[in-house]
Amino acid sequence: MRELVESHHRELLNDLHGGLAAQSERLAAGTEAQVGRLRERVEADMGATREAMHGLKLILQTQLGEQRSDTTLKLTELNNTFERTQAKLRSEMIEQTLARLGEHARKDRELLETGLRGASEQMARSIEALTKTVNERLEKITGQVHERLDEGFKKTNETFANVMARLATIDEAQKKIDGLTTNVVSLQELLGDKRARGAFGEVQLEALVRNILPPDAYEFQFTLPGNVRADCVLKLPEPTGLVAVDSKFPLENYHRMFDADVGDADRRLATSAFRSDVKRHIDAISGKYVIPNVTSDGAVMFVPAEAVFAEIHAYHPELVTYAQEKKVWVVSPTTLMAVLNTARAVLKDVETRKQIHVIKDALAKLAKDFTRFDDRMQALARHIDQAGKDVKDVQTSSRKISAHFRKIEAAQLDELPETVDDVEDEGV
Repeated sequence: MRELVESHHRELLNDLHGGLAAQSERLAAGTEAQVGRLRERVEADMGATREAMHGLKLILQTQLGEQRSDTTLKLTELNNTFERTQAKLRSEMIEQTLARLGEHARKDRELLETGLRGASEQMARSIEALTKTVNERLEKITGQVHERLDEGFKKTNETFANVMARLATIDEAQKKIDGLTTNVVSLQELLGDKRARGAFGEVQLEALVRNILPPDAYEFQFTLPGNVRADCVLKLPEPTGLVAVDSKFPLENYHRMFDADVGDADRRLATSAFRSDVKRHIDAISGKYVIPNVTSDGAVMFVPAEAVFAEIHAYHPELVTYAQEKKVWVVSPTTLMAVLNTARAVLKDVETRKQIHVIKDALAKLAKDFTRFDDRMQALARHIDQAGKDVKDVQTSSRKISAHFRKIEAAQLDELPETVDDVEDEGV
């Protein structure tokens, strides 16, 4: 049974393969035949279509040629009609425009001339008022400047006059001192005791101080704390403060040093005693006249004779060094004058500095006035330039309008459209 079934199955398969092959051949043959028929039919239809399209193209070309001819004729007729109408309208418009311009030309010219005259008069009045205001302000500012300059010059002249007066006083005092020195035979003969020497030193110190310093810068016989009386006190600005000046000086041993009747041993003893006297005097001045938080950190020891001062500095430099250590300044009449002149310069500088803020305020106000003056002058210049430009523009517009009127009156019709546009641009 298995063998029969297998053989029968193989026979069926073979038959199936043979049928399929035959069917495929029949289908391929039918398909080729059908494609051939379709190709022939499509080629026939395409040929017919080409012939129809060619005929339609010929018909359309014929119709377009006919329509183009008709359109050209119609456009020519319309163009001729439009030209005739345009010419007629142009002539009518020109006649109407010329008539209207002829009626209003004189009125417009009169109105324009009246407006120009009014604007010119108003501008002239404005310029005149502005010029008057500027001149008044300039005169006012100039007067203020001159007044302040005069005040400054007056103060400067007063200062110079005061300086010259003080210099003249100093010269007179120096002449008196020179005459007094010439008439004095010797310091020992003139001053026989300590009281006379002290009085002489005080008088000389007072003369020098009064001739150089202002009255509020010193005080004689000034009492310090501790009931200590100074021959003179210089009132200098801080941080210097009060400076005490002592006018007494020991001269007994100094005279013994130069006495012709004294031997060498006694002269050496007198020299040693002179150094001791000067040193004790320096200690006394430093202890009495240098008071913390009351006076300055130093005091002045006035030596009323230039010869004694020269002796100390030339042959006793250790005394000068000791005085500097003790904050005591040794001065003679000549060097005291230099010190007092320096103090006067310091006082003057302080007073000047006190007035600096006043000068600065005045200069600042003057600078502000000049700045405002410059700004206003620039604004005035701009206004004047703008006014001049406006006048030129108005004159240009007037000339153009007058030219248009002349052309209209001369009946220059070819230039009329351009003239009308220009007139409209000018705001007429």
